[in-house]
Parts: sequence; structure tokens; C-alpha cells
Amino acid sequence: MRRLVQVALLGFVSALTGAALGFDHGQYDNVSPDIRAWFKSATAPNGVPCCDISDGHRTDYDYRDGAYWVPIEGQWMAVPERAIIRDHGNPIGQAVVWYAHHRGSIIISCFVPADAV
Repeated sequence: MRRLVQVALLGFVSALTGAALGFDHGQYDNVSPDIRAWFKSATAPNGVPCCDISDGHRTDYDYRDGAYWVPIEGQWMAVPERAIIRDHGNPIGQAVVWYAHHRGSIIISCFVPADAV
């Protein structure tokens, strides 16, 4: 049973990671190299890469009841603590959220507030 749970968890993580990978097909050619490098180097506190510039979404946000909240596809969602990046800076001055769709749910993988240092 334990092995089955480990395999299922590994499958979930693999699917989530795969779903979150982005592709740069040249649609962001107007982005400066330093900003592009910042997006590509962003990693969640657990060390998992956030994705790539094509998956990072500039966003509004709110801070309430001790948590960040972001609007994703018309719905305000609480940002999980495990997704908040506080030590990577933010050269664009706007909050950025990385998320993926997984089995009908939206999973927030990373979030950088506008004032991150």
C-alpha cells in the first residue's frame, strides 16, 4: 500500500511539473535578457522551477488575513505559503503568479509579490 501511495504521489508531481512547463516560441522577443533570465531562474522555496516566462502571469493581488490572494481566471485564490518567493527580487515591479491546470483544479506553483526583495 505504501508503495502504491509513493507511485501515485510521484505521478502527481510529474504530471504537475509537466503541466507547468512552458515554451518560449519567440513570442517574448521584446523582453530584455535580464528580465528573461529572472523569469527563467525563479524557483519555488522547495527548489522546483516556476516554469518560464510564458507561464508567469503579471497579476493584481491583495493581502488579507495573513495571506496573499490573486485573481486567476476571474476567481480570487489564496496563494499557498509554499509558493511564495520572497528572496528572488522582482525587477518588473508587478506581482507575478505561475499556475497550472491539473484535473480540473488550478494549482499555484509560485508567486512573487510586486515589492519582493
